[in-house]
Amino acid sequence: MVNIILASGSPRRKQLLEWAEIPFKVVISETDETFPDGLKVDEVAMHIAKQKAVAVQSLVDADAIILAADTIVVLKGRIIGKPKDRGDAVRIISDLSGQKHVVITGVVIMRGHKEVSFADATDVYFHELSREQIEFYVDKYKPYDKAGAYAIQEWIGVVGIKSVVGDFYNVMGLPVSRVVRALEEFDG
Repeated sequence: MVNIILASGSPRRKQLLEWAEIPFKVVISETDETFPDGLKVDEVAMHIAKQKAVAVQSLVDADAIILAADTIVVLKGRIIGKPKDRGDAVRIISDLSGQKHVVITGVVIMRGHKEVSFADATDVYFHELSREQIEFYVDKYKPYDKAGAYAIQEWIGVVGIKSVVGDFYNVMGLPVSRVVRALEEFDG
């Protein structure tokens, strides 16, 4: 696999591709992350991922394979975005405490007019968390750039998550084993 462009500034996605030993370059472009009303939740993540891929397409060689992804958190059918501030982060994690939520990552792989897209969903179950635990996490880790106001690979994942059903790495931001298989098929 050569000439793969990761259309994401996410350090977690970068790390996951490095762990998979996939050679890539990062190219990002400011992207609108809004979506039309009426999309199903898994379509939202794919829609935003496609916007990221298209935004980068004009910046790279025509033969480049562009990999874009977007991760959303869904609690009781409602999309939980990135927190606006400390109070919002505390509220979001308080809502997730003791609950099951779904993490959905939409992935788009494209070269020219050829495109493959899919969404991967993982169920995440949180333990009941105390207000002190939630505030400790928010104050120490400042999860303001993360959907759902947390990162599973940080303290809260070790202490606060009861179980994960599905791809753990999907919760980090990329269902990397599925992406590797899709890239192999795409490039093959």
